[in-house]
Amino acid sequence: MSSTSLYLAIAAGGASGACARYALSLSVSRLWPGSFAAGTLAVNVLGALLIGVLFVLIHDRALLPESLKPLLVTGLLGGFTTFSAFSLETAGHLLEGQYGQALLYAVLSVSLCVLATLAGITVTRLLFN
Repeated sequence: MSSTSLYLAIAAGGASGACARYALSLSVSRLWPGSFAAGTLAVNVLGALLIGVLFVLIHDRALLPESLKPLLVTGLLGGFTTFSAFSLETAGHLLEGQYGQALLYAVLSVSLCVLATLAGITVTRLLFN
């Protein structure tokens, strides 16, 4: 793959991921309105699950070619997941004196995303054994 094709694949994946992030985050936020960033949390957990699935499909089982990694992992999931938004939202809670909210959000985000990644790896390994 040429470097131009590589960057175009990353850009296409990133644009798609960003649009998907916006749509999912907006939908979840409408279901659970309020100051708790449920939309961002949902996006991060789903992104963690999907990166676990892609890890197995690309690296463990070689069911997807390594050449798709820039498009799917760097582009799509890079544009989809919102860790920088998570950081800003957590800082916002802290700046507003909502220390319990900030702690709950940070703990849930990190623990659920790590568990979702492990679930993605485990389930995909079982499915593609």
